[in-house]
Amino acid sequence: MRARTRRVVPADSVDAVLRPWDGFVKERRLDDGTFEAVDGPVARYRRTVDVTPNDDGTVLVDQVVDYKLAAPFFSWFFLGVAWKYFKRLAPSDRQPWWAPPQRLDVRAAVAFDALAGTALIVGYLGTVLTQTFTFAANEFDTGRGAQGLSLAIVRADVLVAFFLVAMADRRGRRKLLLTTAAIGCVLTMTGALAPNLPGLIGSQLVTRGFVTAASVLIAIVAVEEMPAGSRAYAVSLLTMAGALGAGVCVFALPLADMDERAWRLLYLLPAVGLVLLRALSGHLPESRRFTTPHKVVAMAGHGRRLWLLAVSTFLLALFTVPASQFQNEFLRDERGYSAARITLFTILTATPAAIGIVAGGRWADMHGRRKIGAIGVVGGVGFTVLMFFSHGWPLWAWSIVASIVGAATVPALGVYGPELFPTSLRGKANGLIFGLGRVGSVVGLVTVGYLSDRFGSLPPAFAVMAFGPLLLAVLVIVAYPETAGRELEELNPEDAVP
Repeated sequence: MRARTRRVVPADSVDAVLRPWDGFVKERRLDDGTFEAVDGPVARYRRTVDVTPNDDGTVLVDQVVDYKLAAPFFSWFFLGVAWKYFKRLAPSDRQPWWAPPQRLDVRAAVAFDALAGTALIVGYLGTVLTQTFTFAANEFDTGRGAQGLSLAIVRADVLVAFFLVAMADRRGRRKLLLTTAAIGCVLTMTGALAPNLPGLIGSQLVTRGFVTAASVLIAIVAVEEMPAGSRAYAVSLLTMAGALGAGVCVFALPLADMDERAWRLLYLLPAVGLVLLRALSGHLPESRRFTTPHKVVAMAGHGRRLWLLAVSTFLLALFTVPASQFQNEFLRDERGYSAARITLFTILTATPAAIGIVAGGRWADMHGRRKIGAIGVVGGVGFTVLMFFSHGWPLWAWSIVASIVGAATVPALGVYGPELFPTSLRGKANGLIFGLGRVGSVVGLVTVGYLSDRFGSLPPAFAVMAFGPLLLAVLVIVAYPETAGRELEELNPEDAVP
């Protein structure tokens, strides 16, 4: 890429143009008008500046920036804003609004790019059962109570996931991440052959164990690779990549309207994910924290942090998982939506969540995690309850607001699990935390299924389950430590290298 700028400027502003930049890219001077990058997410970079004096006391500046972003797969996402940034003659030393709060180096940028591609694949794998379950249940003639129990059984995937994630503490992150994602793709395709509901649930129980392990490892590698001031931002963009994968599933959902059995087609698309994983594997390094010498420590002494985060995950899952799993059922049965209209609703109301995800990640890095996390939890759950009680356009409006506000919770609180444990325990601890979250999701699914049968509808059941996240918001303010801007070795002294 090349960004060229020719502009007449006052002579006294030339010094600002000719000084090395120290923002998105950190430069060093090669000669009077040539600069190269010494740090920043660029695979190739050179800036040349030619200054020609005019007779009227002004100068003509001809600046050319030749660069290539260090992101093989997703650089297109930043092409426009990066080109506009490099067109400026004297940009601020602060990071631009669209970039991480703390500058990434080439290694971190390439690793993050590969993680985003993997998150896209895992996002699809983790969503396909949620999106298709109401259609599968219709084919198999299953009631809500049985649906809730079936979805709860699938949550036993955490037993498989814990074993896999714990292995990453001994054998490394990269191999386990690529392996679990690839096996998840293969096993997901077996869902297309399910003869009945128990067959579908059985196949997806094992499948989701590998998918869950992959999603946990993505967050761990991101936190271990990113600089201290950009960890929440990284989690926010990886969440968006996962949401993009989920969006692919949503876009494909109208296929389910073709025939009572057509939902099975969505289980065949992960074949494409295997091809993409092969391309990504060459760009994903082993985590730098794992390769750095570190002590192997016991879980003893880390119990308070473990229980704090595990209970928090349990409380949040009581509401969020049933709200996600039963949304299509709610729209289909209680609001009369077709598959195509469900797709339109999901796309238009969930897409704005990107605003909350990116803003929440950036604010969590710059202003702290706790306040952003608590606001996101209370607002997201409150507006979601209002959505379930609404009809017509208010249903759409409250869903949009809930998506934006609630999305800020993901990066603000999602980084705590990888941040608060040393390298030798990071996988095991996060597996345990995720496990208790799964227990919360099981309790929530069964309870919502039972209450909805008793109440005759879903909205009152969700109003009851909102108590869990509200208690979590109190825990975040009262008991959570602030980790923004602190190195992992500061948070976990066991990892400090002498």
